Amino acid sequence: MTLLCAAAAGLPWVLGHREPRRRVARHRAVDLAVVLDLAAAAVASGASVPGTLEALGVAIGEDDLAVVARALQLGAAWDLAWAEASARYAPLAEALAPAWLEGVGPHPMLVASADHVRSRRHQQAREAAERLAVRLVVPLGLCQLPAFVLLGLVPVLLGLL
Repeated sequence: MTLLCAAAAGLPWVLGHREPRRRVARHRAVDLAVVLDLAAAAVASGASVPGTLEALGVAIGEDDLAVVARALQLGAAWDLAWAEASARYAPLAEALAPAWLEGVGPHPMLVASADHVRSRRHQQAREAAERLAVRLVVPLGLCQLPAFVLLGLVPVLLGLL
């Protein structure tokens, strides 16, 4: 009987975890640092800026980048080509802009931009961990102090009496 109740209680949990996994897998976005690294690899291998953007669009399944690439190939201005793209790709646009507008090699800018994204994310994670540590002090103190008094001090005081 107990085994049957445990199985019935666990059934919704098991069935409930299958659907969100499929939903998350469909809508997972590619990390911006990875996109910048892929762009750096494409440029380092000799691809043009529009070719890099088109390849990235196909690789990560983003139509925005392919539209930007086609607009650049058709002769649109840099700002006009990026006007409809997602704001998520602003670091990519900033890293590639000197290459398109001034003829500067884009590889160092892409690598530096990817490093900046990673360092900013690392800094945000450190700050979040510090905030969590501060938030946990009071609940841990409220839980640990009574336990210390009851299990540590009370038996000693009773032993002395």
